[in-house]
Amino acid sequence: MKKRTEDILDILAQLYPDAACALDHDNAFELLIATILSAQCTDVRVNQITRRLFARAAIPEEMLSLGVDGVRELIHGCGLHNNKAKNIIATCHDLVKKHGGTVPNSREELEALPGVGRKTANVVLSNAFGVPAIAVDTHVFRVANRIGLAQAANPQKTEEQLQKAIPQERWSDSHHLLIFHGRNLCKARKPQCEQCPLAADCQYFQREFSHADNQ
Repeated sequence: MKKRTEDILDILAQLYPDAACALDHDNAFELLIATILSAQCTDVRVNQITRRLFARAAIPEEMLSLGVDGVRELIHGCGLHNNKAKNIIATCHDLVKKHGGTVPNSREELEALPGVGRKTANVVLSNAFGVPAIAVDTHVFRVANRIGLAQAANPQKTEEQLQKAIPQERWSDSHHLLIFHGRNLCKARKPQCEQCPLAADCQYFQREFSHADNQ
């Protein structure tokens, strides 16, 4: 299984040599806020929003000065913007009061922040602090289970199975590779299996096309 997994990752690495975090950020704080905003919102849209948001507030103290209403106005157009504005202000309050205005680099402290779950914590740990992590978003969940790198019913189990199958030093890169594959070929509604170099080793492809051939 591990050999098969590494072969798949090698193919994806050749297919997406520039796979990396698509959220624009200059530091851990900007990445944290951008990742909170990314729930049910495309990275392209988030980058448009954070461009104007960070021009007004680039540190937690400046974000607090905007208040919930000010943040809500600046992130309008992002899905769930009302709840996200409240979480951003609550998170910035905790960053200032509990962490001296800096983003903590431990999972426990990150997940204790309002609006920060395991996926967001993994994104920040991996991209801002260089900690090996696999953040399972909708793309990673879908692609990993379609290909057969995982066989799990939820993101938590998918992450656990991927951690066992993938060498730790490849966790962070694998996260980006699976996301890029989900966006470009292994799409939710119309996966482009005929163009996918993984088709011959993909459980989804084998199952779906075998079923079609037998009809």
